[in-house]
This record gives sequence, C-alpha cells and structure tokens, in this order.
Amino acid sequence: MIARHWRGLAKREFADAYVEHLQSETFPQLVQLPGFHDASILRRDVPQGVEFLIVTVWKSLDAIRSFAGNDVESAVVPAKVQKMMVEYDPRARHYELVD
Repeated sequence: MIARHWRGLAKREFADAYVEHLQSETFPQLVQLPGFHDASILRRDVPQGVEFLIVTVWKSLDAIRSFAGNDVESAVVPAKVQKMMVEYDPRARHYELVD
C-alpha cells in the first residue's frame, strides 16, 4: 500500500469550504477508482491560515496514476481549490505503508 501526502495552506475564510469540497467532490470521485483505499484530512491552524495535510492510501503507484496521471507526484489541484489557497505543494509525496 502507498500513502500519498499533499499539503496546502488555505485562506482562513475558505477552510471549511475546502473540507466540504473534499468530502462532497474529491473523495466520492476517488472511491470510484480501482486501487483507492482510504483518505484522511489533517488540519491545523497556523498564523498564515489553515494548513491541511491530505493523505490518501492506494494499492499501488499504478492505482495512483488513474488519479494523478503518468507523473504520479504531480499534485491534482483544481482551479476552484487553487483560489482557496495561500500556497500549496505542486508535488505530492508517496510513502510505502509498513505493517
């Protein structure tokens, strides 16, 4: 299993809207993809806004390609979400889950 980590810093006034976007749009789409396993939203307040760490778990890097494309480290950040952010990682990081 592979955990995909992506970090974004949301404008404080858009933090709740970003969570709603994930729960109502992004995660339902991910559930439809073969090899998708789970997703988590980690959140913390920081002076510049609200920082999020989104962790998705996949069966393999090949499964992640169905979401991210051939460049699996490329972040998938819709224009709608980009407008909610102060900054965000252009690249995702992947970690093998160790039992």
